[in-house]
Amino acid sequence: MSSKVKVATVQFEPTLGDKERNVAGLLELCEQAALSGAKLIVTPEMGTTGYCWYDRAEVAPFVEKVPGSTTHRFAALAKRHGCTIVIGMPEVDDDDIYYNSAVLIGPDGVIGRHRKTHPYISEPKWAAAGDLHNQVFETPIGRIALLICMDIHFVETARLMALGGADIICHISNWLAERTPAPYWISRAFENSCYVIESNRWGLERTVQFSGGSCVIAPDGTHPAVIDKGDGVALAEIDLAATRARRVLGEPVFAQRRPELYPDLLTNTYSWNPRDFFGLYGHQPWPVGKRSRISVAQFAPASDVAANLARIGDLAAAAKVDGAELVVFPELAATGLTDPAAAAELIPGPITARLAAIAAEQGLTIVCGLAERDGDTTYNSAVLVAPDGTISIYRKTHLTTAERSWASAGDAWTVVDTPLGRIGVLIGHDATFPEAGRVLALRGCDLIVCPAAVKGSFSSAHAGTEVAQPAPIPTGADPHHWHHFRVRGGENNAYFAFANVCDAANGYPGLSGVFGPDTFAFPRREAIIAGGEGIASIEIDTSNLDSVYPTNVVRRKDLVCMRMPHAYRGLVQAKASNF
Repeated sequence: MSSKVKVATVQFEPTLGDKERNVAGLLELCEQAALSGAKLIVTPEMGTTGYCWYDRAEVAPFVEKVPGSTTHRFAALAKRHGCTIVIGMPEVDDDDIYYNSAVLIGPDGVIGRHRKTHPYISEPKWAAAGDLHNQVFETPIGRIALLICMDIHFVETARLMALGGADIICHISNWLAERTPAPYWISRAFENSCYVIESNRWGLERTVQFSGGSCVIAPDGTHPAVIDKGDGVALAEIDLAATRARRVLGEPVFAQRRPELYPDLLTNTYSWNPRDFFGLYGHQPWPVGKRSRISVAQFAPASDVAANLARIGDLAAAAKVDGAELVVFPELAATGLTDPAAAAELIPGPITARLAAIAAEQGLTIVCGLAERDGDTTYNSAVLVAPDGTISIYRKTHLTTAERSWASAGDAWTVVDTPLGRIGVLIGHDATFPEAGRVLALRGCDLIVCPAAVKGSFSSAHAGTEVAQPAPIPTGADPHHWHHFRVRGGENNAYFAFANVCDAANGYPGLSGVFGPDTFAFPRREAIIAGGEGIASIEIDTSNLDSVYPTNVVRRKDLVCMRMPHAYRGLVQAKASNF
């Protein structure tokens, strides 16, 4: 089997309820793609019928079994051209239960299907949550997995498919409320080192504006084929060898996972009122929370510890002038990146004593990376130093290939309750792993702080879209449309403070930022340092707002609540199948 395959995404505006018109239109676009050489063709969610159904009674005339008359028509086209097609349709089973389904169809008929597992707002009016979780289908083209729209919001879905060996995730959607290609789509391809073929509908249906932006996304987060607005087909050649390397920013991330640290992923702490859950039996009650201002600081650490500490002191003072109560510095900011093991110090020790003095002088909480020595063992660590001198330590749990030459991996998460809220700590490469941020969210963190020294490209621009969106959804150009670490905040409904090294000559792009807990809140609640040294600050709110059930998204964590952990066991298994 050749590792190179031509694929196509189809963008289409279905007419609600006009099934014959929709199927005929999709067949025509699929024929166009097949004649252009596409061996895998992906069409939108519910493309055969339209999407915005009021209830079961309204969609009832259009549901079908799989296989059925509609799948037979696409199978005939697939047989004629020797290709594979994904369609979206409302499915009915033998018990008269309806599903929002994606069907994978080859020359010999139906290969497999996925039933949408995470329904969007309207779908519970007519559809059941899907019961076919995280499947990967072996095909002559490669290993293919299917997701539908909202499913991709959840880190667990695509991750499990990648662990199952998926080369390509076909994501069919009716995406709305943002400019596309959507950051979530890009991050799922990027963090799992796989291709995502995104087929999104466009147009207006029952007052809902859909975003278009259908595309092919490569494992490095680039998108070699994009359709902005209108019906059409976009083609790209993909190379399965690129995905099977399973590398993110050059690192073999699947080999570096720590499943023994992920058991929390099978729990769902937000299935109960979190006011009651956190603090049950009087154990580890949530901090009350408050409005506060936090900063990230960006600079290039030197090999001179004294010079680094002086720079940290200056930037802490600048953050204080900006009104901050907490400031996050980069990974290894105190000891430098040149020879961390040689500069490593005990905690407590002279470095933490100086950090504590700065915290006390400025009345700030400081989070700072440093190399730590504990007996004969060295760690890549971060400390959270409170103004009263209290020190909390986190030891990096996911080490890069280079770090393994001098550091040992930590074996525990660090969560600290402060007046600003509950804070979880990650370091750089840790945040490449979606499991890490999710564990901290499940432990009730309002804010995740991440001192980082991350090289490479993890952000990209958008030139703007012609799709008209209701205010305040942006449609213009954006130099940081996708920022992978923004997604880390939104998917966990947590503030994410990412303080990266800025040293372009050595491959560190900076792009530090503080990101808000709701990806779809516009204008965005964030601040990014585009280049050079400096600080960026935003106001955060970790209060509950309501006395009965939290009405603050960072405290109620809608996306975390909607997880389906009964399907996530593969995330904690030591070895993935097909990998």
